[in-house]
Amino acid sequence: MSTDHDLAALADLCGILPAYHDLHGGQRNTSPETQRALLAADGVDVSSPAAIRESLAALRHAGQDRWFPEEVIIEAGAEAHLGFGLGAIWALRTGDDEVVAEGLPADHITLPPLAPDIYVLRAEASGRIEEVTVLAAPSRLPSIEDLTGQIRLWGLNCALYGLRSGTNAGLGDFDDLARMAEIAGGQGAGFLGINPIHSMGYADRTAISPYSPSHRGYLNTSHIALNGADGFQAIRAAEHVDYAAHKPAHSAALEAMFAVFQGDSGFDAFRQAGGAELARFARFEALSEVHGPDWTRWPDDPGPAEPARETFHAWLQWRADGQLAEAQARAKAAGMPLGLYLDLAVGPRRDGAEAWCERDAIAQGVSIGAPPDHLSPEGQNWSLAAFAPRKLRARRYAPLRRILAATMRHAGVIRIDHVLGLNRSFWIPDDGSPGGYIRQPFEALLAVIKIEAARHACAVIGEDLGLVPEGFRETMRGHGFYGYSVLQYEKDHEGKFRTPGDGAAEVLACFATHDTPTLRGYAGGRDVDWWRDLGLIDADRADEINRQRQAELDRMPRAGALATSIHALLAHAPAALVAVQLDDVLEAVEAQNLPGTIDAHPNWRRKYDVDLDDLARDPRLRDIASIMRGAGRAQPQGGTSR
Repeated sequence: MSTDHDLAALADLCGILPAYHDLHGGQRNTSPETQRALLAADGVDVSSPAAIRESLAALRHAGQDRWFPEEVIIEAGAEAHLGFGLGAIWALRTGDDEVVAEGLPADHITLPPLAPDIYVLRAEASGRIEEVTVLAAPSRLPSIEDLTGQIRLWGLNCALYGLRSGTNAGLGDFDDLARMAEIAGGQGAGFLGINPIHSMGYADRTAISPYSPSHRGYLNTSHIALNGADGFQAIRAAEHVDYAAHKPAHSAALEAMFAVFQGDSGFDAFRQAGGAELARFARFEALSEVHGPDWTRWPDDPGPAEPARETFHAWLQWRADGQLAEAQARAKAAGMPLGLYLDLAVGPRRDGAEAWCERDAIAQGVSIGAPPDHLSPEGQNWSLAAFAPRKLRARRYAPLRRILAATMRHAGVIRIDHVLGLNRSFWIPDDGSPGGYIRQPFEALLAVIKIEAARHACAVIGEDLGLVPEGFRETMRGHGFYGYSVLQYEKDHEGKFRTPGDGAAEVLACFATHDTPTLRGYAGGRDVDWWRDLGLIDADRADEINRQRQAELDRMPRAGALATSIHALLAHAPAALVAVQLDDVLEAVEAQNLPGTIDAHPNWRRKYDVDLDDLARDPRLRDIASIMRGAGRAQPQGGTSR
């Protein structure tokens, strides 16, 4: 057989799609160069024709030689009759090696009802021992009704970094988050959504996009509240977030606080619970202060980290975690049934802490991206790291579980960005080969999410915008995921706005996101102005888009002002959840982010023009709340803002 034939067979065995269809319906075949790059990223040796043959033979043999499956998915809480046994003596253990069930030889293995978790079944027959990963997952994710007793809620979405107050350090902090939740809860909102708050890297002074974090399993310590520390007046007063001024000043204040820290039993317990993973992350942060934030430029042996600095970085996470927990508690106390709605970024930076800490599970030599679609006709390279399917399965999904747990722990609902990545990921090789799709262990990943959601009593939204395979959304709804419906994209063939979610209840509906123009910006074509001014489109195309938008808005049924009409349309939709952007409450024109730009547009820097103290009394917020209350979306009794 030819090397290309062996390569294609190996690629198929490892889940690399032979082709995909682009934005215009054309077929893009996966080239041999792309197959090699993606296989290598997944830990398969394809370094030579001989290596390709040997890898193919080894994987085929490994699959054919097993007596029992490598993993099984069962329903938690129900007895499971496995279709294998072969007279094996078996024992079922938790990840902590605690035996929860065992059995004598039989033709079939029957497992008792199990709590949601991942277990290891060790079976011995005829002197041979095999291990089977057992994922015991609920049949569905928790629903909004399960968690709150209500079927229709509304909430606010805001950029945490952009909140203004007289006590923060020039960047919205976790105390601001709690106060914002109390304000929203007092107006009948059921949840408060924010941008991702993953760790950005303590030593990194340039990374600001919350969707390009250093580690998704830990928190952004720049949001730690300092309780009104002095010396930040000028940074607070700046029009935009001044990261260059904020980070060193905020870090200096944290260092001073740690210098007088005398120890705490709660901190000791936090470190113990964090285990080896927290210790590894703290070591990365400490080493990054010596060698720089990009670990790919470190020496092969970076040496040990200073113990005091490791303790400092663990302490920072403890402080951040405690303040986030308090924010969720205050949100619930304010009457919010769900409280915080947190965002899980699709991946970490390739040079950051997660890619270093979880190297055994990370795909090497590729970035996550997306092929051309209607959201980005040129395609996208996000320069983010991806979990490699074979490597992640070998670690029984532990890295993913930790990240999910970190996001769900202090939230009533989370959003998973680019949820299609659970089914297949578009990887772009570093060697210049075209991008290609690799299948993910879809059913297993869904089971892992359901396990963690059950453990943390958390609902899950899957961001499913753009092109997805036929039937994908229906499959996700069957597992209890809520979809993501953005009104700007919900139009029929005549260009008329659809009812959000097209009549579906299992969605979060909104008009705008952090990546789209605000309501006023959309109506006035502010994003189109930016595209034209940056040379992304010409004047004729700009005029065409603006005319089309005006026609869309003219065809929309009006019930007063545009904002009132839009929010009424959302409020009365069947969607279980409706989110209103704080930008739209405050009638902002500029968006938080302009996709495709970095420094040309002030992405992730915009501050709200209203202080938190004034927002509590802002009539525009009360008007939105009144619309939602009239549609039956407010919780029975709102909390009080303070």
